[in-house]
Amino acid sequence: MPHTRLDAAVTLPGEDFSRVALTAEAVGLLRKLWAQHGPLMFHQSGGCCDGSAPMCYPAGEFLTGDSDVLLGRFDLSADDGGRSGSADHGGFRGIDDGGQPLEFWMSREQFGYWSHTHLTVDVVQGRGSGFSVEAPEGKRFLIRSTLMDWPV
Repeated sequence: MPHTRLDAAVTLPGEDFSRVALTAEAVGLLRKLWAQHGPLMFHQSGGCCDGSAPMCYPAGEFLTGDSDVLLGRFDLSADDGGRSGSADHGGFRGIDDGGQPLEFWMSREQFGYWSHTHLTVDVVQGRGSGFSVEAPEGKRFLIRSTLMDWPV
């Protein structure tokens, strides 16, 4: 059975659960964008308008610091959601074949508000921010959140 979502590797100290995931549609678009732009990253700021959407940048283009939290790392390289060895991915290089992970960052202030939610990055038709790499594709990333049912 194909995976419907890809959970990020856990990055927060003391936690043993993933806080962020990608839908299969998001994984597909990210692989295409990775082939065009190279390694990618997400940042979720929590501002108004486009600032409330996850922004996808070439890795390192958005500088993170003490005011940001690394919520997870994704291995987009394997067809089974990154859980197996390397395979042919149409030019995509992920962790399994010597590449780097896609990191998901969030502003520390926003994380304070969303600390009790699990986030899933999805894709919808429509124009997102001009700064996010998916904008020319006529699609945009968005966050679907659900309350976590375990203590945080």
